[in-house]
Amino acid sequence: MRVLFATSEAYPLIKTGGLADVSGALPKAISQLPDFKGDIKLLLPAYSAVLAKLKAFKTIANIIVLGQDCSLITGKMPDSDIEVIAIKNAALYERTGGPYSDENGIDWLDNPLRFGVLSRVASLLCSANSPLKTWLPDLIHCNDWQTGLAPAYMKLLDNSKTKSILSIHNIAFQGCFNANWLTQLELPAAHFDMNGFEYHGQISFLKAGLFYADKLSTVSPTYAKEIQTAEFGFGLEGLLQTRSADLMGILNGIDADEWNPATDKHLPKNYSNSRITGKHAVKHALQQQLGLDTNANAPLLGVVSRLTHQKGLDLLPSLMPKLVDLGCQFAILGSGEKKLEASFNALAERYPAQVSMNTGYHEHLSHNIMAGSDFFIMPSRFEPCGLNQLYGLAYGTPPIVSNTGGLADSVCDTTTLTLKNNSATGFVVKNVTSASLLVTIQQALGFWQDKKIWRKIQKNGMLQDISWVSSAKPYLSFYQQTLK
Repeated sequence: MRVLFATSEAYPLIKTGGLADVSGALPKAISQLPDFKGDIKLLLPAYSAVLAKLKAFKTIANIIVLGQDCSLITGKMPDSDIEVIAIKNAALYERTGGPYSDENGIDWLDNPLRFGVLSRVASLLCSANSPLKTWLPDLIHCNDWQTGLAPAYMKLLDNSKTKSILSIHNIAFQGCFNANWLTQLELPAAHFDMNGFEYHGQISFLKAGLFYADKLSTVSPTYAKEIQTAEFGFGLEGLLQTRSADLMGILNGIDADEWNPATDKHLPKNYSNSRITGKHAVKHALQQQLGLDTNANAPLLGVVSRLTHQKGLDLLPSLMPKLVDLGCQFAILGSGEKKLEASFNALAERYPAQVSMNTGYHEHLSHNIMAGSDFFIMPSRFEPCGLNQLYGLAYGTPPIVSNTGGLADSVCDTTTLTLKNNSATGFVVKNVTSASLLVTIQQALGFWQDKKIWRKIQKNGMLQDISWVSSAKPYLSFYQQTLK
């Protein structure tokens, strides 16, 4: 089986969020399964960060795609033998800022072209006109809107025999752009239609993928059901209902090499389920690093997240003074909505020994917050899968989550019954409101006071099999089904 895994980001080459974690870990996990016979290649743009980290790359082809002169370079992932094919075009991809926006967070105006090129190259590599003469994929696995046009190009332009899967990581982001891009993207105008890639008068990269891909997947079983409803489908629920037989929900895993408290290189002291005391040393070091009171008896609540309405963290600032009065501390890492950033910054200024607010992306600090905190807060209004709650389970940091998407599939609420049958792993907010979140945090604090019960909750979470190996198996089975 030859698989091309097309994505807009992959850790450790380039990362803005969970898609990068999935793209970096899933191909590696599948390639290591005993039942997998074949190889996987990763396709993504050659951003500056990718060029800096890609191992021993060389140019393998020069092509013109959508009027753009591009080179295909190949190299190896820094942490595995997975081969990477990167699309090099300095004007499109070697810019100051991130993969999707400039240093001020403003989306690049030519994103339709930048990711149209990514999709078009993906399609060409699956066609008889591929510049890789000796390697033709049996299957392409596309991810999110940035590669959504690939299945459309494969069907409408290339008559490709390669099977296609599109994974939805967050249906809220649909890649919708003005119809004026139709010509430059070389999309057939006849298919700018509701039975095609048209969406409310715009070109939708995501809808194109949902309509033309052979199979669809998303990142948790519950989210696969939710996106077929008006509440969570963001206008695409009707199309997804018609394709429900082709849609599979598979819960994400975590990279156990990267996220393992027993071996985590970011931590000042490693620990495991059988040697949990090291976690106390990490908490102490984190409190020192962030300027918080170094008090082992102060419950430390961690947040590592995009600060957006989706994540439900706008509910937290109004509760924090009360929780600080109860002795709580907060270690917050994230960026997003400026109003929410300002609220957390104001609280950090008001309570400098109890609240630490850190903006931006810091891999080292995220690992230490995950390990050093006593609780991890993630009350999302919707959450396709979520990875941070999985990290919380692995690190003995019970998550406080809402009952949606992958959170519902991965965290079991602590009750008398779940404590008795050893399934309690965290705390579930019944409704995404400030009042409900406060009640749930207070309940969690009550359990935290009983160290014997708390240790049981930690142990239950740390014993969960949430590695990518367990998730890779159903993906491989889905690949095999798609090829059949």
